[in-house]
Amino acid sequence: MTEQKEENIEEVDLEIQVETMQTNHSRKSTLKVITLVTLTLQNAMVALSMRYARTRPGDMFISSTAVVMAEVFKLFVCLILVYHTESISWKHFISLLNNTIIKQPMDTLKVCIPSLVYLIQNNLLYVSTSNLDAATYQVTYQLKIFTTAVFSVLILKRKLLRHQWIALVILILGVVLVQLNNSTDKSQKTYPDQNRIVGLVAALIACCLSGFAGVYFEKILKGAEISIWMRNIQLSFVSIPLGFVMCFVTDWNNINNKGFFFGYDLYIVYLIILQAAGGLIVAMVVKYADNILKGFATSLAIVVACVFSMYFFDFTIIFTTVNPSEGEVEPQNEEKVTYEVIIQQAKHTLKTFS
Repeated sequence: MTEQKEENIEEVDLEIQVETMQTNHSRKSTLKVITLVTLTLQNAMVALSMRYARTRPGDMFISSTAVVMAEVFKLFVCLILVYHTESISWKHFISLLNNTIIKQPMDTLKVCIPSLVYLIQNNLLYVSTSNLDAATYQVTYQLKIFTTAVFSVLILKRKLLRHQWIALVILILGVVLVQLNNSTDKSQKTYPDQNRIVGLVAALIACCLSGFAGVYFEKILKGAEISIWMRNIQLSFVSIPLGFVMCFVTDWNNINNKGFFFGYDLYIVYLIILQAAGGLIVAMVVKYADNILKGFATSLAIVVACVFSMYFFDFTIIFTTVNPSEGEVEPQNEEKVTYEVIIQQAKHTLKTFS
């Protein structure tokens, strides 16, 4: 009788464990979807907002100062989150920061590399969006999917199957099929100060930096028990001083003559908050998903950026389709722009890696 009771208890415990595992898996899957969707929307908003900020009439703000202020705002938000989620008092909060950051210098130094890389990358993105329209920037920047996959194999020793590599190629081809108006006459007349070569080079370098920094950050984020908010605090403690140094090295004359906050208004404040939010969302995506899925999610932002930039930034998209029976690429009417190929290929690839 006693043995039967013990067996029943063990069965109940096993059922509870299974239910707990299923609940945790379901919760993680939900968080993965939510963070990926949020990142997609945020990336589209950043592309459009940065483009408008750099091409609108009025005083031009100094982009390097905006990058630093985004890091400052992100630090402020993460400090609040750590205080409310990981500490029980102000004294305990200070002690937590001291033990995690000051007393573990080698661990803090680990984040120096992605901090510096992210800082350079963010400045390059401002250069890129200043010289490219929103859709061209988004399409070019999707090369980070390849760089992320390569660095995932090299750094994380992650093995990608053949069909996964094929899925990567298919997704990139789906993005490339959105061909832009190559003449750029209208764009050059509207914004004569733009240099498309400079914008393209800046975007390509940012792709490589994004792939490396993202994978490296995933490694240090998943390789320790430190929360994503504390990791972001460590990032900010390194990136903010570096950001100020870069500000005064690259834009000292402008800052000295015009002031650090020259050209700032409510719209620039919104842009800074949006950029800071992106850093926090990326950390959550890396925590609950991975960098390759992050790349696929951000590629979907092209659809939103293309649609809205047609109306706000006066450019035309030429959509092409592939005839599967003949293997021919046929241009569509510019007035009948659709994005079904991109969406379907992205959905297929996301399922492949999920």
